[in-house]
Amino acid sequence: MTLTVGVDVGGTKVLAGVVTPEGEVLATVRRPTPSQDVNDTARVIAEVVRELDEDYAIEAVGVGAAGWIDASRSVVLHAPNLAWRREPLRDRIQERVDLPVVVENDANAAAWAEYRFGAGRDQHHLLLITVGTGIGGGAVVNGEVYRGEFGMAAEFGHVRVVPDGHPCGCGASGCFEQYASGKALVRFAKERARDDRTGARTLLEMAGGDVDAIDGPMVTRAAQAGDTVSLASFSELGDWLGWGMADLVSAWDPRCIILGGGVAEAGDLLSIPARETYAKVTALRGRTEAAEVRMAALGNKAGLVGAADLARIR
Repeated sequence: MTLTVGVDVGGTKVLAGVVTPEGEVLATVRRPTPSQDVNDTARVIAEVVRELDEDYAIEAVGVGAAGWIDASRSVVLHAPNLAWRREPLRDRIQERVDLPVVVENDANAAAWAEYRFGAGRDQHHLLLITVGTGIGGGAVVNGEVYRGEFGMAAEFGHVRVVPDGHPCGCGASGCFEQYASGKALVRFAKERARDDRTGARTLLEMAGGDVDAIDGPMVTRAAQAGDTVSLASFSELGDWLGWGMADLVSAWDPRCIILGGGVAEAGDLLSIPARETYAKVTALRGRTEAAEVRMAALGNKAGLVGAADLARIR
């Protein structure tokens, strides 16, 4: 049995796992991401790989990186939420672990995992939208990851949707992820809580009465408890996401859209308003056939599973 390691590198955590050819995760290791230091980030990635390699016969490593990856799958050209700028990540990791390494965009890796082992197993044309701190995107077209000519396709989060809108970590302003991500959810909730402390009673109790202390998990828990401000914030987030999905259908015409990421794990709180807006907009545009919307099946392990599988078929 060929075993590979997948490493999912985000702005806050490095999650690595040993993965079988069937997509089963045999063991995992997690570390905080030293996101402002490229050398420390490479060191942590190598450490988790070496730790897993002590107990398993590893043949290759796939790194799912939150950033724009070049066509050779070796250099992180830019990472909005990390310090990578034209970072030769493959070579840095390879020299530390003495194993073949491929680097893939983290959302591409997650899309591949859902296609191979998750919610998209019966599809050959699908898009994945990961709703987390930011927005990630991945596409599988004709059963292959679509990377584009320069390796940076499907960066849905950095499509400009509001001229002169909120500044984005990519250097632009008004990007989609500033309105349909976990970061946006928190901003919506804080804005509403300042204007409607009565409607935000439950949320503010969780935050100790301090609007600035509100975070994403609090908004989710408060919405689940019926907090009206939190519910309205999820509704606004879902509306933006629904419009975004409808626009992507117009551009890509996939058979299936999969919603994943940490915020998407809130379930109906997000999926119901997103689906309602998506259905309304696609109908308004005369779409009698449009992509089915599904929720991701692999949770927070999709990135590492996909990266490991892509390393196997490099």
